[in-house]
Amino acid sequence: MLRSMTAFARQETRADWGTAVWELRSVNHRYLDIFVRMPEELRALETQVREQVAARLRRGKVECFLRFQAMPGEAATIELNSELAEQLAHASREVDQMLYNPAPIHSMDVLRWPGVVATPSLDLEAIGAAVLAVLGRALDEIVQTRSREGEKIAAFLGERLDAVLPPLASVRERLPAVIQGMRDKLHARLAELKAEVDEQRLEQEIVIFAQKVDVAEELDRIETHVAEVRRVLGQGQPAGRRLDFLMQELNREANTLSSKSADAETTRVAVELKVIIEQMREQAQNVE
Repeated sequence: MLRSMTAFARQETRADWGTAVWELRSVNHRYLDIFVRMPEELRALETQVREQVAARLRRGKVECFLRFQAMPGEAATIELNSELAEQLAHASREVDQMLYNPAPIHSMDVLRWPGVVATPSLDLEAIGAAVLAVLGRALDEIVQTRSREGEKIAAFLGERLDAVLPPLASVRERLPAVIQGMRDKLHARLAELKAEVDEQRLEQEIVIFAQKVDVAEELDRIETHVAEVRRVLGQGQPAGRRLDFLMQELNREANTLSSKSADAETTRVAVELKVIIEQMREQAQNVE
């Protein structure tokens, strides 16, 4: 099953220790690029977070945001490190004497200084296990969302592939008529000029022309690439890079078909094919 690279997931958990909320966003990217933002007190979990994400997703830029709110105990009190606060106040006065226009320091600035107010200890083992568990649920959600979007993309690609083959059959059927038309035009032109016809030389020119406009090989390759795209879609595995490559190959063959065209209908078909291939390419870029 194909999976899209664009999705969003949000999962939350509440317990005696507080609340943890994971928000995951993923968008298109050539490779797997994981960005993690989480509170410093839980930063030790970052490696496990990255490993958990990498185990579930293959491609895309994935942004992982953790909001954590600790729940203070009923008897929790503020523990002030008075010695450190006094040192900060003394240092502030010394700095003030060096300045022409010192700004007053607010008491809340002192309280925000690391270590001035003791932080109640957290049960990081229990909290960490819960945070990783809710991350797992968020990853389940984002995988399901990406899978649903991937099904839509696969259906779209299937419809576009169905639209590729009929024009190819039309070009293949017309090729003998195009060559015969060239032969008739040469004979008509020579008749107008009342020139002596060297039948052997004329046939040589027609053979050269036929070789130049023969697009059977390009048609065969396009059909082969279409069959390969169908096979990849049916594998049910991450296939974004493979589809990118196949779209490039299809576009290359469509360009060659256009350059070798000797009649307006073949040119029209080549343009139509390039439009269809570009539509598929745009969607394939969103596939994991």
